[in-house]
Amino acid sequence: MLNYSIISSPIGKLCVVKSNKGVRRILFANNYPFETNLQNNFPHEKIVQNNFELKKVSNQIHEYFDLSRKEFALDIDIQLSSFYRTALTKVVEIPYGETSSYKSIAIKTGNPNASRAVGNANANNPLPIIIPCHRVIANDGSIGGYGGGLQTKRFLLELEGAL
Repeated sequence: MLNYSIISSPIGKLCVVKSNKGVRRILFANNYPFETNLQNNFPHEKIVQNNFELKKVSNQIHEYFDLSRKEFALDIDIQLSSFYRTALTKVVEIPYGETSSYKSIAIKTGNPNASRAVGNANANNPLPIIIPCHRVIANDGSIGGYGGGLQTKRFLLELEGAL
């Protein structure tokens, strides 16, 4: 069973999804209607809106936007390939307020030629904000792409003082 909650944030509505193991997905407003998106992505799961079950997650996300939280302390439940998991583990290590390049993350995974694969891992990041893929930028210093849109990526980087 998956529980979800819809929360307001400075970047629009967010849908936070949790399994019994931990946070599984965060959806941006561009994934609305959230319920349809969840049914399409998890067709074999029972999906229930449960704000109480997501209270800790919601609180930590609000603290992040209020500038009182720089790291998340949540159980997560990500279901990705081994390389994507490794790449996102390296993304989590990027300090708050700093950025790193796709190439730098590729080197840290032990695959220096895997910049494009790191980009794909970021594009498939099920937990944006918690796994801060917005902190990964292009080698030339441009901000690159972002699943929540470039305006959202720029907002998050500015919020953290990274731009």
